[in-house]
Amino acid sequence: MQETQRRQEDARRAAAGRGWAALLVTPGSDLRHLAGYDAMPLERLTCLVLPADGAATLIVPRLERAAASAAAPGVRLADYPDGADPYGLLADLLPPEGRVGVVDVMPAAHLLPLQERLPGTRWERAAPVLGRLRAIKSPAEVAALAEAGAAIDDVHRQMHRWLRPGRTEAEVAADIATAIRDAGHARTDFVIVAGGPNAASPHHSSGARVLEAGDPVVVDIGGTMPSGYCSDCTRTYVLGPAAPPDFAEYYAVLQAAQRASVAAVAPGVPAEAVDAAAREPITAAGYGEAFLHRTGHGIGLDTHEDPYIVAGNTEPLCEGMAFSVEPGIYLAGRHGARIEDIVVCTADGVRRLNTTGTDLVHL
Repeated sequence: MQETQRRQEDARRAAAGRGWAALLVTPGSDLRHLAGYDAMPLERLTCLVLPADGAATLIVPRLERAAASAAAPGVRLADYPDGADPYGLLADLLPPEGRVGVVDVMPAAHLLPLQERLPGTRWERAAPVLGRLRAIKSPAEVAALAEAGAAIDDVHRQMHRWLRPGRTEAEVAADIATAIRDAGHARTDFVIVAGGPNAASPHHSSGARVLEAGDPVVVDIGGTMPSGYCSDCTRTYVLGPAAPPDFAEYYAVLQAAQRASVAAVAPGVPAEAVDAAAREPITAAGYGEAFLHRTGHGIGLDTHEDPYIVAGNTEPLCEGMAFSVEPGIYLAGRHGARIEDIVVCTADGVRRLNTTGTDLVHL
C-alpha cells in the first residue's frame, strides 16, 4: 500500500506540474501501476480519478466492487449499478473546466460522454507524464524484471530440445510457448521463430516453413510473470555446423555492436547515444540499411514502454531505467540475426538482466 501511495503522490505532483486538474486512468498497465488493480477493460466504465489536489477515487461497476476493494485496499471506491450514469459520477469529481490528463487506452466510448458533460475541459495525453514515472524502476521492480529475465533465459538454454531441421516454425513455437509457462511465467506473450529467409523479417509470424540444415533461426520470446513484469529476449541459432557463407561475418559485427551498445549505458547518457553505439559499427561494416528498427524499448508492466532507445530521443538515462538492447541485421530474401538483452541503468553503469551468452550457437 505504501508503494501505491508513493506512486500516486508522484503522479499527482507531476500532474500539478503540468497544470492539470486531474489524471484519469482506465484499465491497463497504468491502473495496475497506480492502484494495483488489474481491471478487465469492459463496456462498463472503470476509472481512477487522481486529482492534482485531493484524494484519489476509483469508479467501478458495482459488480466489480469486491474485486477492486481486494486489489486496491487503500483507494476510495465509488460504484454504480448497471443502468446508472457513471459519466455524471465522474464529471462531479472534476472541475467544470480546466485541463485533464487522460491515458492513451481510455476508449472513445468513455471519453466522448465526458467531453459532452464537460465542454470547457481540455483533454491531454497523460502518457508523457506517466511514462516518465514508470520508466524509472524501484529496486523491487528491478528484482521482478531480473526474475523474468532468468525465467526466459532458462527457455533459451533448452532450445536444443525443440529447434532442429525437419520441424516447422509453428511446431517449434508451440513447444516454446509451453516452456515459457513451465519456466514460471503466468502467460506467454509472444514467440517468434524465424528460419532461413524469414529471419530477415523482424516481426515474422511463425508459420508452416520447415526448418532446414544451415538455417539461421531468430528466436524472440517473452511472457508475463505472476508479478506482472515482462520478459523479452532474442537469440539467433544456426541449425547444424555450417552457416551461410557470409553469416558468421555479419553476426560478429552484430555481436560487437550489441556489446558496444550495452557498454554505452550509464546515467546521464542520452537514449539516442545507446542507439548510435549499436548503429555506428553496423553502418561502418556496410550493413546500415539492414538495421531496420530502433535499438530498444523500455520494459516493465508492458513489454514496450518508455524509454525508447532511438535516434532523436535526447532524454538522459537515469538509474533504474530498464530497456532492451536489440540491434539486428536483416538481409531480405536471405537471412538475418538479432541479439536482445534486457538491461537496467545502474548508479555507475549497466546491469544485464539476461545472462546467457551471445556467441552464435550451432544446434
